[in-house]
Amino acid sequence: MSIQSINFEFIAKYLPLYAEAAVLTVRVAAMGILAALLVGIAVALVRWYRVPVLRQAAVAYVEISRNTPLLVQLYFLYFGLPKVGIIWSGELCAVVGLMFLGGSYMAESLRSGLESVDRIQLESAASLGMGQLLTMREVVFPQALAVSVPGLCANVIFLIKETSVVSGIALADLMYVTKDLIGLYYETGESLMMLVVFYLLILLPVSLLAARLERRLRFAGFGN
Repeated sequence: MSIQSINFEFIAKYLPLYAEAAVLTVRVAAMGILAALLVGIAVALVRWYRVPVLRQAAVAYVEISRNTPLLVQLYFLYFGLPKVGIIWSGELCAVVGLMFLGGSYMAESLRSGLESVDRIQLESAASLGMGQLLTMREVVFPQALAVSVPGLCANVIFLIKETSVVSGIALADLMYVTKDLIGLYYETGESLMMLVVFYLLILLPVSLLAARLERRLRFAGFGN
C-alpha cells in the first residue's frame, strides 16, 4: 500500500475510536495481569510447600488452564455461566479469563524460581531463629523473584497480546474495532495499520522496560 493510496481522512475520523479501544485493552490487560500474578504466587507457593490436597488441585488447575484456549475459556464465562444464573459483563469475563490463563503461566515461572533456591537456606534460616514467613519474605522470595523475572515479563507480553481474542465476546477492544470497521467500510489497509500502530504503542514500552529490568538483574548478579 503506497502513501498516496492511504485514506488519511478515514484514519483521522476513526483514530479517537481506536484510542478508546486501546484504553479498554490496556485496562483489561492490566487488571487481568495483576490478578494472574496474585493467583500465580498463591499456586506456586502451594506447590513449593507441597500442601496436601491443595497441591493436587493446583496441578490440575495449571494443566486445565494451559491446555485450553483463552477463547474457549471466555466463551464458557460469557455464554456458559448465564445458563446457571451467573451473568458477568464482557469486561469482567475478559479479566477473569486472563487471570485464569495467566495465573498458570505465572505460577510455573515463579515455581521454577522457587525451586532454584537451595533448600539448605531454609535450614540455615531456621537455625538463626527465623520463622517460615520471615524466611520466605527475606530469603527465598527475593531470590526466586529475581530468577523468575524473565519468564514473568514474557508472560506479561503474552497476556497483552492475548487480549486480541476478547473481541469474541463482543468487547470493543482494538481487534473488535478493526474487524467492525473493515466489515462496514472495507478500508482494510488503514484499519490494520492503526491496529498494528496501537499494539506497538502498548507493547513496545513494556518490552523495553522488561529488557531493561532483566539487564539490571543480570548486572546485579541475579538470574545466572
